[in-house]
Amino acid sequence: MKGRRRVLGPLNGRVPAEVMFVGEAPGRLGAEVTGVPFKGDLAGRNFEQLLEGAGLDRDAVFISNAVICNPRSSNGTNSRPTASEIRNCSAWLRRTMRLVDPKLVVSLGVVALAALGGLEAHRLTLARDVGRAVEWSDRLLLPLYHPGGRAMARRPFSQQQRDWSAIASALAGLRGNVDEPDRLSA
Repeated sequence: MKGRRRVLGPLNGRVPAEVMFVGEAPGRLGAEVTGVPFKGDLAGRNFEQLLEGAGLDRDAVFISNAVICNPRSSNGTNSRPTASEIRNCSAWLRRTMRLVDPKLVVSLGVVALAALGGLEAHRLTLARDVGRAVEWSDRLLLPLYHPGGRAMARRPFSQQQRDWSAIASALAGLRGNVDEPDRLSA
């Protein structure tokens, strides 16, 4: 990861935040360039649309990743983080979660879900448990698909929009509100 931009700082969002999103890694065309998670590339554009559709304001949430630097393949494209890269960043993720103190953690993709399982065990799988919030680590954990292009091939945008409605339901349950939840805003 030497020479890579580390994406963890004030541009990640509000501290504390009621909702924390955890993705895979900063994208080489997005967060590595902008310094802002899920900003500037296809995954970022999809994320912002899904966030808005779920009734959330970006300024009111915190966004991080399983690894805080962009892993790359030998040809320079984004690469899936290795188990050792995830382990190396797990202390950062743990500390970040402690500081943000979210009531709801939303994992975006299998890598994020596995990284969170490394912090505290869970038995969730993305395919089986997508959109189902469960108690985990004194908060709720909600697995969703990653908003990037590769995941869109398996879980189309329209389905992901329906999946993201689970965020509002989870927040309403946390707030003890059975009516339609209010828009989470700054």
